[in-house]
Amino acid sequence: MNYTYFPGCTLYTKGKSFDDAGKAAGERLGFSLEELPSWTCCGATFPLAEDYDMALASPTRVLAHSRQRGDKLVTLCAVCHNVLKRTNHVMKTNDERRAKVTEFIEEPYDAGLEVLHYLEVLRDEIGFEAVAGKVQKNLSGLRVAPFYGCLLLRPKAEMAMDDPDAPSIFEDLLAALGAEPVDYPMKAECCGAFQVVHSDAMATRCSREIIASARGRGAELLVTACPLCQFNLEDRQAEMARGEQGFKGLPVLYFTELLDVALGGDPDRIDPDKHHTDPRPVLQARGL
Repeated sequence: MNYTYFPGCTLYTKGKSFDDAGKAAGERLGFSLEELPSWTCCGATFPLAEDYDMALASPTRVLAHSRQRGDKLVTLCAVCHNVLKRTNHVMKTNDERRAKVTEFIEEPYDAGLEVLHYLEVLRDEIGFEAVAGKVQKNLSGLRVAPFYGCLLLRPKAEMAMDDPDAPSIFEDLLAALGAEPVDYPMKAECCGAFQVVHSDAMATRCSREIIASARGRGAELLVTACPLCQFNLEDRQAEMARGEQGFKGLPVLYFTELLDVALGGDPDRIDPDKHHTDPRPVLQARGL
């Protein structure tokens, strides 16, 4: 089974391990991610102004090129997924804006594409039961906090992926891998990544509250689907360690890295230099 795949800019640089692990895990599960040729940046933010059609040009071009290859497009990055899925919603529901944008980019698009997140592929196309059947290294006893962040599920009507107030897709995947999902109040809050432009202290506070919330519920590890969240939660821990005596960090992994390990991948592929809090001791303690 092959899916057209949009990696996005960050998965080519800081988030390369997110991309590599996702592709490796997919192969173990019987599907491949075929990268869209000559893709361009999705734009990184979805425009809130309803008359700002220029900002829809780049993501619409991605959608149009993907449609030429089939009727499904898979993403991993929560930011790219948010932009592409919301843009696709506009193209499907607003004929006037679709006509204006497609005329500008000189590319036809019939809005017949379905934008899927990798998690949706696992849940809806492969099935978590089938994923569980492929597990080679059971994560039994490992307490993992899923972090959704603010972009993966919202706005609810446009993303239509899970209930942002009571999500379960991450938890169900972790349970299929044998891990113990940790429920905590901050799992769908903002990590503060966008706040850093205006207030470094605010960004640190947001990350601190998330980490403290997950740790307070007994989490040994935190997983996310967003490169911004992964970077911010990791980077802020270094600042917290400098300023707070006795600070105890929490390892932060991309969910694909943990998935790949559970499916038989080599945990040594997880680079400790990319983490303030080394995740390897937690994995090794579980025999991984």
